[in-house]
Amino acid sequence: MSTIDVSSETTVQPLQTGTVDFKLEVTILPVSDAERAKRFYASLGWREDADFVFTEDFRVLQFTPPGSEASIIFGTGVTPAGARPAGSLLLAVSDIDAARAELSERGVDVSEIFHGVAFSADGQGREPGPDPDRKSYFSYAEFSDPDGNVWLLQEVTERLPGRVAETPVATLAELLLETARQHDRFEKAAPAHDWWDWYAPYLDAREHGSTSEQAVAVADRYMKDVHGIVVQDQS
Repeated sequence: MSTIDVSSETTVQPLQTGTVDFKLEVTILPVSDAERAKRFYASLGWREDADFVFTEDFRVLQFTPPGSEASIIFGTGVTPAGARPAGSLLLAVSDIDAARAELSERGVDVSEIFHGVAFSADGQGREPGPDPDRKSYFSYAEFSDPDGNVWLLQEVTERLPGRVAETPVATLAELLLETARQHDRFEKAAPAHDWWDWYAPYLDAREHGSTSEQAVAVADRYMKDVHGIVVQDQS
Protein backbone atom coordinates (compact mmCIF):
# COMPACT_ATOMS: atom_id res chain seq x y z
CA MET A 1 0.00 0.00 0.00
CA SER A 2 1.26 3.44 -0.83
CA THR A 3 2.13 5.72 2.06
CA ILE A 4 1.23 8.77 -0.03
CA ASP A 5 -2.44 9.70 -0.21
CA VAL A 6 -3.08 11.30 -3.57
CA SER A 7 -6.59 12.63 -4.06
CA SER A 8 -8.41 11.09 -6.98
CA GLU A 9 -9.67 14.56 -7.79
CA THR A 10 -6.15 15.87 -8.38
CA THR A 11 -4.48 15.30 -11.71
CA VAL A 12 -0.75 16.03 -11.80
CA GLN A 13 0.42 17.07 -15.24
CA PRO A 14 4.12 16.62 -16.09
CA LEU A 15 5.96 19.87 -16.66
CA GLN A 16 7.11 20.55 -20.18
CA THR A 17 10.82 21.00 -20.83
CA GLY A 18 11.67 24.66 -21.32
CA THR A 19 12.29 25.96 -24.82
CA VAL A 20 14.49 28.94 -23.88
CA ASP A 21 18.16 28.22 -23.09
CA PHE A 22 19.17 28.96 -19.49
CA LYS A 23 22.88 28.20 -19.46
CA LEU A 24 24.73 28.30 -16.16
CA GLU A 25 27.43 30.89 -16.88
CA VAL A 26 29.01 31.88 -13.57
CA THR A 27 29.09 30.80 -9.93
CA ILE A 28 30.01 33.52 -7.43
CA LEU A 29 32.28 32.39 -4.60
CA PRO A 30 32.70 34.10 -1.23
CA VAL A 31 36.38 34.70 -0.42
CA SER A 32 38.04 36.66 2.38
CA ASP A 33 41.23 37.49 0.46
CA ALA A 34 40.91 38.11 -3.27
CA GLU A 35 44.65 38.00 -3.93
CA ARG A 36 45.06 34.69 -2.10
CA ALA A 37 42.11 33.22 -3.99
CA LYS A 38 43.59 34.45 -7.26
CA ARG A 39 46.88 32.69 -6.54
CA PHE A 40 45.06 29.49 -5.64
CA TYR A 41 42.90 29.26 -8.75
CA ALA A 42 45.80 30.29 -11.00
CA SER A 43 47.82 27.46 -9.43
CA LEU A 44 45.14 25.00 -10.59
CA GLY A 45 45.85 25.97 -14.19
CA TRP A 46 42.49 27.71 -14.58
CA ARG A 47 42.27 30.53 -17.12
CA GLU A 48 42.14 34.08 -15.74
CA ASP A 49 39.42 35.86 -17.69
CA ALA A 50 39.28 39.16 -15.81
CA ASP A 51 40.69 41.11 -12.90
CA PHE A 52 38.92 44.45 -12.62
CA VAL A 53 39.86 46.78 -9.77
CA PHE A 54 37.17 49.45 -9.59
CA THR A 55 37.99 50.89 -6.16
CA GLU A 56 39.99 49.85 -3.12
CA ASP A 57 36.89 48.10 -1.82
CA PHE A 58 35.57 46.60 -5.05
CA ARG A 59 37.51 44.13 -7.21
CA VAL A 60 36.08 41.45 -9.50
CA LEU A 61 38.00 38.42 -10.78
CA GLN A 62 36.82 35.65 -13.08
CA PHE A 63 38.45 32.26 -13.70
CA THR A 64 37.39 29.35 -15.92
CA PRO A 65 38.40 25.69 -15.46
CA PRO A 66 39.97 24.04 -18.54
CA GLY A 67 37.26 22.88 -20.94
CA SER A 68 34.43 24.45 -18.92
CA GLU A 69 31.70 26.67 -20.33
CA ALA A 70 30.92 27.98 -16.84
CA SER A 71 33.21 30.22 -14.79
CA ILE A 72 33.65 31.42 -11.23
CA ILE A 73 33.68 35.01 -9.99
CA PHE A 74 35.10 36.22 -6.68
CA GLY A 75 36.77 39.32 -5.37
CA THR A 76 36.55 42.17 -2.88
CA GLY A 77 33.10 43.55 -2.16
CA VAL A 78 31.52 40.91 -4.38
CA THR A 79 29.89 38.95 -1.54
CA PRO A 80 28.99 40.08 2.00
CA ALA A 81 31.80 40.01 4.55
CA GLY A 82 31.76 36.77 6.49
CA ALA A 83 29.60 34.97 3.93
CA ARG A 84 29.56 31.21 4.37
CA PRO A 85 31.55 29.09 1.89
CA ALA A 86 29.71 27.67 -1.08
CA GLY A 87 28.45 24.11 -0.85
CA SER A 88 29.96 21.37 -3.00
CA LEU A 89 30.66 22.62 -6.53
CA LEU A 90 30.98 19.83 -9.06
CA LEU A 91 33.69 19.44 -11.69
CA ALA A 92 33.13 16.69 -14.28
CA VAL A 93 36.32 14.93 -15.37
CA SER A 94 36.82 12.12 -17.87
CA ASP A 95 39.61 10.46 -15.88
CA ILE A 96 39.45 10.99 -12.12
CA ASP A 97 42.84 9.35 -11.50
CA ALA A 98 44.55 11.73 -13.93
CA ALA A 99 42.63 14.73 -12.58
CA ARG A 100 43.52 13.92 -8.99
CA ALA A 101 47.18 13.33 -9.92
CA GLU A 102 47.41 16.68 -11.70
CA LEU A 103 45.91 18.56 -8.78
CA SER A 104 48.24 16.80 -6.36
CA GLU A 105 51.23 17.75 -8.50
CA ARG A 106 50.07 21.35 -8.31
CA GLY A 107 50.15 21.18 -4.52
CA VAL A 108 46.42 20.81 -3.92
CA ASP A 109 45.28 18.67 -0.98
CA VAL A 110 42.86 16.28 -2.73
CA SER A 111 40.96 13.52 -0.98
CA GLU A 112 41.34 9.90 -1.95
CA ILE A 113 38.94 8.69 -4.62
CA PHE A 114 35.64 7.40 -3.25
CA HIS A 115 32.27 6.12 -4.47
CA GLY A 116 28.78 5.81 -3.07
CA VAL A 117 26.78 8.75 -1.74
CA ALA A 118 28.60 11.97 -2.64
CA PHE A 119 26.02 14.60 -1.77
CA SER A 120 25.01 13.79 1.81
CA ALA A 121 25.47 16.66 4.26
CA ASP A 122 27.26 14.48 6.82
CA GLY A 123 29.45 12.59 4.35
CA GLN A 124 27.86 9.27 5.29
CA GLY A 125 27.59 6.59 2.63
CA ARG A 126 30.97 7.18 1.02
CA GLU A 127 33.06 4.10 0.26
CA PRO A 128 36.83 4.14 -0.44
CA GLY A 129 38.11 3.71 -3.98
CA PRO A 130 36.46 4.26 -7.34
CA ASP A 131 33.17 2.63 -8.23
CA PRO A 132 33.87 -1.14 -8.50
CA ASP A 133 32.29 -1.28 -11.96
CA ARG A 134 33.74 2.12 -12.88
CA LYS A 135 30.29 3.31 -13.89
CA SER A 136 30.02 6.85 -15.23
CA TYR A 137 28.97 9.43 -12.58
CA PHE A 138 29.86 7.18 -9.60
CA SER A 139 33.52 7.93 -8.73
CA TYR A 140 34.52 11.07 -6.83
CA ALA A 141 37.27 13.03 -5.11
CA GLU A 142 37.17 16.32 -3.21
CA PHE A 143 39.26 19.40 -2.44
CA SER A 144 38.70 22.86 -0.99
CA ASP A 145 40.02 26.34 -1.69
CA PRO A 146 41.61 28.46 1.10
CA ASP A 147 38.18 29.85 2.04
CA GLY A 148 36.51 26.47 2.44
CA ASN A 149 34.63 26.42 -0.86
CA VAL A 150 34.38 22.72 -1.66
CA TRP A 151 35.01 21.27 -5.12
CA LEU A 152 33.82 17.77 -5.94
CA LEU A 153 35.39 15.86 -8.83
CA GLN A 154 33.00 13.45 -10.56
CA GLU A 155 34.18 11.01 -13.21
CA VAL A 156 31.89 11.22 -16.24
CA THR A 157 32.86 8.87 -19.05
CA GLU A 158 29.46 8.54 -20.70
CA ARG A 159 26.72 11.16 -20.58
CA LEU A 160 23.09 10.49 -19.88
CA PRO A 161 20.97 11.04 -23.01
CA GLY A 162 20.21 14.67 -23.74
CA ARG A 163 22.73 16.09 -21.25
CA VAL A 164 25.06 17.78 -23.76
CA ALA A 165 23.91 20.29 -26.35
CA GLU A 166 25.23 19.97 -29.87
CA THR A 167 27.36 22.73 -31.37
CA PRO A 168 25.17 24.91 -33.63
CA VAL A 169 25.95 24.49 -37.33
CA ALA A 170 26.77 28.18 -37.75
CA THR A 171 29.21 28.07 -34.84
CA LEU A 172 30.84 24.94 -36.21
CA ALA A 173 31.19 26.57 -39.62
CA GLU A 174 32.95 29.59 -38.07
CA LEU A 175 35.30 27.32 -36.16
CA LEU A 176 36.12 25.33 -39.29
CA LEU A 177 36.91 28.57 -41.15
CA GLU A 178 39.18 29.66 -38.30
CA THR A 179 40.89 26.26 -38.34
CA ALA A 180 41.49 26.46 -42.08
CA ARG A 181 43.06 29.90 -41.75
CA GLN A 182 45.31 28.78 -38.91
CA HIS A 183 46.31 25.64 -40.81
CA ASP A 184 47.41 27.69 -43.83
CA ARG A 185 50.74 28.53 -42.17
CA PHE A 186 51.39 24.89 -41.33
CA GLU A 187 50.26 23.74 -44.78
CA LYS A 188 52.79 26.00 -46.52
CA ALA A 189 55.73 25.28 -44.22
CA ALA A 190 55.36 21.56 -43.44
CA PRO A 191 55.99 18.48 -45.60
CA ALA A 192 53.00 16.93 -47.36
CA HIS A 193 50.40 15.69 -44.89
CA ASP A 194 46.66 15.05 -44.44
CA TRP A 195 44.98 18.29 -43.42
CA TRP A 196 42.48 16.51 -41.16
CA ASP A 197 45.29 15.30 -38.90
CA TRP A 198 46.04 18.94 -38.03
CA TYR A 199 42.41 20.05 -37.95
CA ALA A 200 41.35 17.46 -35.36
CA PRO A 201 43.67 18.47 -32.48
CA TYR A 202 43.14 22.16 -33.23
CA LEU A 203 39.34 21.87 -33.14
CA ASP A 204 39.45 19.70 -30.02
CA ALA A 205 41.66 22.21 -28.20
CA ARG A 206 39.46 25.17 -29.17
CA GLU A 207 36.28 23.37 -28.06
CA HIS A 208 37.93 22.65 -24.70
CA GLY A 209 38.71 26.29 -23.96
CA SER A 210 42.15 26.87 -25.48
CA THR A 211 42.94 30.13 -27.22
CA SER A 212 43.71 30.10 -30.94
CA GLU A 213 47.43 30.40 -30.21
CA GLN A 214 47.32 27.54 -27.71
CA ALA A 215 45.36 25.37 -30.15
CA VAL A 216 47.97 25.99 -32.86
CA ALA A 217 50.70 24.80 -30.48
CA VAL A 218 48.63 21.70 -29.61
CA ALA A 219 48.08 20.82 -33.27
CA ASP A 220 51.73 21.40 -34.20
CA ARG A 221 52.89 19.24 -31.29
CA TYR A 222 50.44 16.49 -32.26
CA MET A 223 51.76 16.45 -35.83
CA LYS A 224 55.32 16.21 -34.55
CA ASP A 225 54.73 13.57 -31.87
CA VAL A 226 52.25 11.35 -33.73
CA HIS A 227 53.12 11.82 -37.41
CA GLY A 228 56.71 13.07 -37.25
CA ILE A 229 55.81 16.14 -39.29
CA VAL A 230 57.51 19.38 -38.28
CA VAL A 231 57.20 22.88 -39.74
CA GLN A 232 60.34 23.53 -41.81
CA ASP A 233 62.63 26.42 -41.00
CA GLN A 234 61.55 29.33 -43.19
CA SER A 235 64.46 31.62 -42.31
